[in-house]
Amino acid sequence: MKTVERLMPAYLRDLEPYDSPGAEEDKDGKIWVNANEYPTATVYEERFDTLNRYPEIQPKLFCRRYARYAGLEPEEVLVTRGADEGIELLIRTFCDPQTDTVLYPAPTYSMYRISSRTCGVRAEAVPSQDGWHVDIEALCDRLKDGKEGKGPAVKLVFFCQPNNPTGELFSEPTIRRLVECAGEDTLVAIDEAYIEFTPESTMVSLMKDYANVVIIRTLSKAFALAGLRCGLLLARREIIAALRKVIAPYPVPAPVGQIAAQALSDEGLALMRGRVETINQNRAYFVRRLQALGLSVYPSVTNFVLIALDEAPSVYRRLWQAGVAARDPGDGKTLRISIGTRAECEAIADQLQRIRGESL
Repeated sequence: MKTVERLMPAYLRDLEPYDSPGAEEDKDGKIWVNANEYPTATVYEERFDTLNRYPEIQPKLFCRRYARYAGLEPEEVLVTRGADEGIELLIRTFCDPQTDTVLYPAPTYSMYRISSRTCGVRAEAVPSQDGWHVDIEALCDRLKDGKEGKGPAVKLVFFCQPNNPTGELFSEPTIRRLVECAGEDTLVAIDEAYIEFTPESTMVSLMKDYANVVIIRTLSKAFALAGLRCGLLLARREIIAALRKVIAPYPVPAPVGQIAAQALSDEGLALMRGRVETINQNRAYFVRRLQALGLSVYPSVTNFVLIALDEAPSVYRRLWQAGVAARDPGDGKTLRISIGTRAECEAIADQLQRIRGESL
């Protein structure tokens, strides 16, 4: 092992990999609300009679349908192996290793930091207000310092809208201010993984006003296709052209392209919107149950909620023992719980009520 570590670049030797506790476990017998997945399976038709051929470089039908869905042109859409590949692709395409800096607020999605580190790019977090509210002014101040030579210049900003794990949603003027502070020499990647749960909050329209805006999307959440590993980058044509220089050949397997195109059909979009309505209703019910227990729940428009808890690690372990896989963000003060079926929401609320009763 010591020899293997010497073979690795120094910046990778102490990197902790992305971890989703329980991801390798048998999915039967527990309520899985730790990964913001849709709780029930979807059904699609698959064709396997063309697997002897390489797939399209980009699945044309899916790109056309997604462009129509997003209000863009197909040339402004790039399909990736999940949003995670899109995050890494942005870093690899536009950042110089050991030279450039990636900026993001904290807490937020951990892959911004991990992907930056794996590419040898400096990752810098700007702490949020009170551990929850993103500090836009601090982000803008850091960007300004970089431009004035008071610190490393920032090449790429990641900004999650709505944010994970807090569920915080940002107004259009707030994000517009961040984009303007970044300026034309800094890309701003707005991660809209959860945007289907609040579609009126999308920032796609900013692409028309600012050449440095990239939108990150996924089919993993509202489209209920986490196992498909299908993500997208939306940007102006010149950015997409640059990304296509770097992306690996044939990034989207043929069955993925087929299923993704079905998900973006008129019928598929109607089903997605029905799922969103169900999750939003279940979230409202779950929040009411939690608040009735005296728990503090952060506002959320996503398919998860963040709960403020004393002794959060202890509650996490007791939920796990009771058959509920939640997510511990690691701050010792909160737990994130994905919104499942109504029966799952009821069962989790019952377990939390039991745990609180025992604690009292």
